[in-house]
Order: sequence, then structure tokens, then C-alpha cells
Amino acid sequence: LQYGIVLDAGSSHTSMFIYKWPADKENDTGVVSEHSMCDVEGPGISSYSSNPLAAGTSLEHCLNQALRDVPKEKHAGTPLYLGATAGMRLLNIGDRQASDAVLRAVAATLKAYPFDFRGAKILSGEEEGVFGWVTANYLLENFIKRGWLGEWIQPQKKTLGAMDFGGASTQITFETRDTIENPRNEVMLKLYGQAYKVYTHSFLCYGRDQVLKRLLSKFLQAERYQETVSHPCWPMGYNKSLLLSSIYDSPCTEKERPSFALNTTVTLVGTGNGNLCTLHVSKLFDFTNCSFSHCSFDGVFQPKVSGSFIAFSAFFYTVDFIQTVMGRPVHLPSDLKDAAETICATSWSEVGSLGIMGRRRLLHKRLPDYCAVSTFVYLLTTKGYSFNNHSFPNIAFQKKAGETSIGWALGYMLNLTNMIPAEKPSSHKSMLYNYWVILILLFVVTTLTSLVTAICLLRHSKSSII
Repeated sequence: LQYGIVLDAGSSHTSMFIYKWPADKENDTGVVSEHSMCDVEGPGISSYSSNPLAAGTSLEHCLNQALRDVPKEKHAGTPLYLGATAGMRLLNIGDRQASDAVLRAVAATLKAYPFDFRGAKILSGEEEGVFGWVTANYLLENFIKRGWLGEWIQPQKKTLGAMDFGGASTQITFETRDTIENPRNEVMLKLYGQAYKVYTHSFLCYGRDQVLKRLLSKFLQAERYQETVSHPCWPMGYNKSLLLSSIYDSPCTEKERPSFALNTTVTLVGTGNGNLCTLHVSKLFDFTNCSFSHCSFDGVFQPKVSGSFIAFSAFFYTVDFIQTVMGRPVHLPSDLKDAAETICATSWSEVGSLGIMGRRRLLHKRLPDYCAVSTFVYLLTTKGYSFNNHSFPNIAFQKKAGETSIGWALGYMLNLTNMIPAEKPSSHKSMLYNYWVILILLFVVTTLTSLVTAICLLRHSKSSII
């Protein structure tokens, strides 16, 4: 086996994925799989802007696990990558020097390990979206697969669209035959001899954590920054005191930053008002301005969604909470809407018991925000991306395909290691495999023939005796 390591440095946390594949790997699909993974303790690397060295140190626990998970004799030949996403994109916007310092510190730590370190970089939103799309379709064998006789075949099925919902951004990517009116949203790919025209867009500041900060800012503005402010998306009975600096420390909220000192503390009190929560969440989107034939929101062009989609990251966790903890199915937009309204109307004591009694013990700190997040997911998919009763059932909310996590990390590694060629693999690569298949078939046919002959002879001998 050969191995590859990718560190997914997201806005809220970092995950390390170790992949494996046969050393004599042909350009097959579905061969590369997840060997193991590790969640880095603590926040994302962008949170260490004031102490960059700690960003590198935070990765050591998982890197030490990689030393154990990858055989020692394979260390030097194992490529190691770090890709940072929207959290670092935001830091890069707000403080370029701090962003560079964090990347240098992280790179220094990675270089100290015996792997083949090949760089730490900040991915663009479009790269994040496209690599997530590649990962999903690669794992589900939508590009190419090997037939039962060893030949390479192009599956007669469409690719899946991919929707990612992280901490600081959200992406939508799908193949389309429609004209893509904005060239910045069009990506042309050639994989295994097949051309794909893909639409992709990444919405910065529309990830889960940034949406919640933007909502807090809206509530504070609505009540003129009083000492106590009502929070309609938090359950009745839940309240929390926050420093203004924790809300306005992001480029996503800086335009709404008040003029007075940010070391002021405000107390937010949950009122569990679903209608008012929906009203405020909808104000995060601009559905009015569009200079194209059709837009999703904020003036961004989007062709009509078509085909099946896979929705992962926080999309999965939100719907999984509704399905497994609340015990409610999510098949239609109305199911998601009704579930959001139910969560919003549930008191804090009831929400807390849900989290404890669920299939797994949920992180307590995330429980108060399921009303806001489920409302946001409903509005994003229906009013934003225009999924309806016909197309919404085509979304599969999944975390993994088989045993491998869905996200941009695998697609990123496949691209950088050139594991997906532009041209279709030649059939002669599978000739040895073909010979084995033919030999096995001959063996089976010969065995069956012998068995049938023996039975016939036995019957004939019995009839002769009679």
C-alpha cells in the first residue's frame, strides 16, 4: 500500500485524513480509500492569529498519530498536504501578515515530520467546491469504473451535485448543460477522457459560525445595543452574556461594528420565536438584486439545479439532528420547515434533554443554535438554491460514501498527485486481470461440465443395473 495525508484546516477545526491505495494502482476509481482520520483538538488555525506558533503545535497530536498509522518504511514516500479554507480566507482579508505568519508556523511543524511535505496553502472557495464535487463522484464511481471482465467502462449515469456547509462558507457545485452566464462560476474539467462543464460558487460569510455571528449583530442592531437583548432563535430559558468583540472580530460583521468600545458585555435572552427568527435569517440574504437571467442570492448567477445532490458537513449534521434526535423524516422542504419551527418552539430544558437522550450525546454548546441553523438550511436550499418539492428529494444528506468521508480533501490529493488522468485509461492495462477472469471462468465451466457428466453417468449406471 501507499499512503497520503491531507490536513483540512477549516474555520472551526482541523481534521487530518490518511488515505491508502495499492502501490501498483492503475487509474481506477474507488481504489483510494480512507485509512484513518484524526480531529485536531481546539479551534481552527485561523484562531491562532495572535499566537501563530500555537497553530503549528495544535497539529502535533494528530501528526503523531500519523506516525503510527502509516508504516515507518512508508513515511518518506508519503505526501503530506495542508489546505486551509474559509477561516483563513477571512483572516487573509482582515490581516494578511497574521495569515502568512500562521501558515509559516504550520509549515514549520509539518516539515519537522518525516513525511514528504508538499505545501500548506489557502484554497479558494471555487477550489473547495470543485474538489468536494470530485471527491463525491470519485467515491461513488460516477467517472469511470472497471467492468467485471477488467475493462474500463464509463458509467451510464449522471454526476452528483455537491453542497458543502462549513464554518465560514458554503459551496454549491454541479454539472450543467445550461449556459453559465458568469465565467467565474464555470469550470471545465476533463477526467478519464470525459469533459465536464461544472457550475460552482462559494459564499463567504455563509458558513454556520459566521451566519450565527451575523445574526447576533442583527439582533443587537434591532435593539440598539442595550445591555439585555432578545434572541428569537434561541430557545426560551436560554441566555448568555457575550463581549461585543467576540461578535465583531470578523470581516463578515465588521461593517456593522458599533462605534463604542467592544469590551462591552451584552446579555442575550432566548425567546424561541420561530417567525421572528425566520424573518431575521432571511435578511442575511439579498434576493432582490440580479443582473443575470437567474440568481441564487446576493446577485450571484446560478443555473437551474438538476439531477441528484449530496449535501455534507453541517448540512448532514443539521438534518441528522432532525432525523435521529428529533425522530422526524426530512423528505420535502415542508418537513425541514416544520422541524425548524418545532425546534424554535422547544424550551431550553426540553432541547437539553433531547441532546442527552439522542443516539449520541450532542455537544451542549451547539444545541441552542439548531433553531437558527435549521431555519438557515431551509431558506438556503429553497429560496437560495431554488430546490422545490420535485428536486429537494434528490438531495442525499450524507457524511460518508462507504467508509470514506466526503469533503474536498480527497479530491485535492487526487488532483495534486495526478491520480485522475485527463485521458481514459487504455484497456491493455487490464489484460492481466482479464486473463485471470477468463481462467476462473474456464475452471468454473470445466468443473460444472465434469459434475453434470458424472451425474449423467451415475444415473445411466443405475438404470443399467435395474
